[in-house]
Amino acid sequence: MSEHDEHQSHEETGADAGTGTDDVLAEVGPRLRRIRKERGATLAGLSSATGISVSTLSRLESGLRKPSLELLLPIARAHQVPLDELVGAPQVGDPRIRAPKPIVHYGRTHWPLTRQPGGLQAYKVLEPQRKLEPEPRTHEGYEWLYVLSGRLRLVLGEHDVVLGAGEAAEFDTRVPHWFGSTGEGPVEFLSLFGRQGERMHVRARPKKRGEAD
Repeated sequence: MSEHDEHQSHEETGADAGTGTDDVLAEVGPRLRRIRKERGATLAGLSSATGISVSTLSRLESGLRKPSLELLLPIARAHQVPLDELVGAPQVGDPRIRAPKPIVHYGRTHWPLTRQPGGLQAYKVLEPQRKLEPEPRTHEGYEWLYVLSGRLRLVLGEHDVVLGAGEAAEFDTRVPHWFGSTGEGPVEFLSLFGRQGERMHVRARPKKRGEAD
């Protein structure tokens, strides 16, 4: 499967949920304003707490800026509320996710666990036993990892750590990062990220040794 075809398959997976997604997103702005005012917070204060500009926060609340995981996660942290409280939940019928076939891309297998396009993306990932040279990358957003079995090596900035089964990590993806097998055996883990993260970790072709940036 080509990179273009794989990208297209991701878009088609959630196409039928487009209308419901639009309805949910339209309600986010008023909800953000209500939650902020309930806490007596100003746009300037929220900007200072999140690092998001006042103009962007104002556009989010007025519906002129499309909400994204990269924007909503720091706002949820500042307000100390769950992310789903900011987003709300659409009315659905059968809540079960009938995921498409696993995506096998350059040796790594991904099982999609979310069905709506854009925003938060969740995958179960199986990395085979192999020893790869870390190639840290950066992109906008946040990422969350949870190891189901095996051992996962995470290189984050100057840190080089190994996560075992039951351990989790969360980080700002603007920091150079890379994760993969320790080379001791396969590792299975959950990964949550935004669309920028999907482009980097699900569709990006890993560089070969000696290949220039």
